[in-house]
Amino acid sequence: MRTDIGGQAVIEGVMMKGKNFYSVAVRKLDNTIAVDIQKSCSLLNKNKFFRLPIIRGMIVFAESLIVGTKTLSYSADVFGEGDDEEETKFEIWLRDKFGQKGEKFLMGMTLAFSFALSIIIFMLLPMWISQFFRPWIESSFILNLIEGAIRIGIFLLYMKLVSNMKDIKRTFEYHGAEHKTINCLEQDIELTVENVRECTRLHKSCGTSFLFIVMVVSILVFSVFTTENIWFRTGVRIVMVPVISGISYELIRWARKNPDSKLANLVSKPGMWLQREFTTLEPDDYQIEVAILAVNAVIEKEDSMNARY
Repeated sequence: MRTDIGGQAVIEGVMMKGKNFYSVAVRKLDNTIAVDIQKSCSLLNKNKFFRLPIIRGMIVFAESLIVGTKTLSYSADVFGEGDDEEETKFEIWLRDKFGQKGEKFLMGMTLAFSFALSIIIFMLLPMWISQFFRPWIESSFILNLIEGAIRIGIFLLYMKLVSNMKDIKRTFEYHGAEHKTINCLEQDIELTVENVRECTRLHKSCGTSFLFIVMVVSILVFSVFTTENIWFRTGVRIVMVPVISGISYELIRWARKNPDSKLANLVSKPGMWLQREFTTLEPDDYQIEVAILAVNAVIEKEDSMNARY
């Protein structure tokens, strides 16, 4: 079973990532499909330390954010080719001020802002809200449980609101195409539109499952820190995000490699439910075609590189 390929839905397309390369396939406005293949220089390939359990999860999490932002930017540019929309004053200033580095600067700022906003909404806000219960609840452990419940509630509300947006629904259809294609690949079935169509759109190692596992793991990790100092509690929630992501990655990785395990299926159930209810939709054949092109492109590159060594 091949489990070395992962993916992500982008704007009108799919990104597929292997060990050494990633590819992005995007259906353009003229209905043609653009495919871009890039070298993936992961820290996991540079030192054994980075491949240690939990550490590797932290690395994968950080690199996924970077690659995800790059591929989303690329897909937006490719899909919008031919659109005569004028540049904004900020875009003109950025191009004049930084030249070709302007896009990288903007991408870095976008990534930093998105990450900071996610930390505030999903990590700090639940903790701040839980403090309103402190006059009636003295136990820090109980407050951590309340904080976790609030965190999961905010996450589910966010998923519900996002899933009702028209443009996001298109992305969720490509998300379904990505999962179907990977499931077909992992079952060693020929990658054709007909075969992929019959596969499930749910997958145990989906980013949605990862995010939900993060919510649960954070409850357990934060329960270790029982201080009442609000500033210390805030600092802990920021500093421990990479560690929580590393632990969550190990759980997701284990579940993917043990598909017949009842415990793995139990761990995966909440994430699978979220995929079914919110973050994946059934794709059409045109979207499946895009996903197949993306995965074939990266497999061809990976296999070609492996054949040389």
